[in-house]
Amino acid sequence: MKELVVISGKGGTGKTSIVASFAALADKVVLADCDVDAADLHLVLDPKVVRRESFSGGKRARIKPGHCTACGKCEELCRFDAIYFDGPGNGRVDKTFRIDPIACEGCGVCAWFCSDKAIEFAPVVNGEWYVSETRHGPMVHAKLGIAEEHSGKLVSTVRKEAGTLAEQRGLELVLIDGSPGIGCPVIASITGSDLVLSVTEPTLSGLHDLGRVADVARHFGIPGLICVNKWDLNQDMTAEIERQAQRRGLAVAGRVRYDRAVTDAQIRKQSVIEYQHNGCSEDIREVWNAVSRELGEGYVHG
Repeated sequence: MKELVVISGKGGTGKTSIVASFAALADKVVLADCDVDAADLHLVLDPKVVRRESFSGGKRARIKPGHCTACGKCEELCRFDAIYFDGPGNGRVDKTFRIDPIACEGCGVCAWFCSDKAIEFAPVVNGEWYVSETRHGPMVHAKLGIAEEHSGKLVSTVRKEAGTLAEQRGLELVLIDGSPGIGCPVIASITGSDLVLSVTEPTLSGLHDLGRVADVARHFGIPGLICVNKWDLNQDMTAEIERQAQRRGLAVAGRVRYDRAVTDAQIRKQSVIEYQHNGCSEDIREVWNAVSRELGEGYVHG
């Protein structure tokens, strides 16, 4: 079993559209949407959820008003300024302390030092993850709660479950739609994978952000390829991006032209590969062939 991760330095480069097309081209694949902060692969693949699980990435403190004596020790020790003296009274004191669940980082110091045992420190649900069936095979995806943290842990959970699913079904490839940027979700997406494909666009920000994601992949020793999406909108910048990539030791998997058919396909909940055979679909097939050769296995379907 091998893992291919598709990432980008910023959102909006067409990363997910290319992953959806790869899913249509691949054979024996498990899909994993690791863009847990803004997952959208499901919008194209229309998955049917067969399993749903709550995700808890850590703990959160909560003051029990009936036990609080308003000693103030918790507020004194909280380095995140998450504790306020505006909680309800309890018959012994007029006001108690309250913990802001958004500001709380879950360190547990307040609960540890509360001599009155007035602080509950328990696991908190940060989101959900799902196992679904799609027309291209099984898919593991997730949704992080609003303003919740631990996205890196949720990505790791999605990858682990996708790998387990691949082993159970005897599937040879886990195709991962990674998060944009270079933060914890990206690191959790690529660590230990076999190949990273970085999708960029022909702009100055695309050039800059490609360098950032390339540095992250190199730091973790993951071999990488690049793909320039909508390359024909700025051919000079495309050439510069490819030169910079080669200086960094990244091979160019190919270019994908701008094509309004991508949007038309998405409206119909299809990848552009399923929607048409010409146009940018031809380019994506060439990119997939390059990726397949780099993986060293026969992953091309049909």
